[in-house]
Amino acid sequence: MALDTTYRTDLEESMDDFSMDNEGLVTALDDIARINQLLGGNSVTLDGLKKLIKDFPNDQLITIIDFGCGSGDMLRMLSKYGTQNNLKFNLIGIDANEATIRHAEKCSTEFDNITYLAEDIFLYDFSKYNIDIALITLTLHHFKEDEIIKIMKVIFNLVKKGIVVNDLQRSKIAYRLFQVIIFLFRLKEMTANDGLISILRGFKREDLEKFSKDLGFKNYSIKWKWAFRYQWIIEK
Repeated sequence: MALDTTYRTDLEESMDDFSMDNEGLVTALDDIARINQLLGGNSVTLDGLKKLIKDFPNDQLITIIDFGCGSGDMLRMLSKYGTQNNLKFNLIGIDANEATIRHAEKCSTEFDNITYLAEDIFLYDFSKYNIDIALITLTLHHFKEDEIIKIMKVIFNLVKKGIVVNDLQRSKIAYRLFQVIIFLFRLKEMTANDGLISILRGFKREDLEKFSKDLGFKNYSIKWKWAFRYQWIIEK
């Protein structure tokens, strides 16, 4: 059957099961982090963060929350970047899967400015954290359109400065290239299948434009980035 990327697929990924707690989950989390690092995907988020913090005083404590933090590799990268550039970051990772958070904590024991929460975004009270910036990396595509609108409303109301979304472009080329990555990296079945479904659940520019319009965002930008990502920055 011909590959059609006109519309987002309704297929579900294994990792959509927030109760998952097994060796396969840890392997998938580590594989995702490894691929992001090698393909430079994390730099899309860092580039967006730099834009949002450019006017912050160097001595100001900046609280950054990463929704759908996975293994925490993004937060560890930001912690190192903050140290290297004399920036004061308070970094918080949130994920709905408790096993994912346990793995992130295990990987982050050397970073004293990172904390993790295994919480539901719609139920937890984030007000005590005084959040400046929210990051949403490779997370939005897990949700349907009405859920994305609801999530973005909640997060936009939480932050003082803005949001950086880094997510997949839905395209045939990206899908075929990931099939090559599966072979080259010898990815496990769950990571391989979830990765292909993720691309089919990814976005085109017009999707993000429509979300922005429906949400009433006035100050935002949408840019295509390597490796087949969209960087969606929303400022308040």
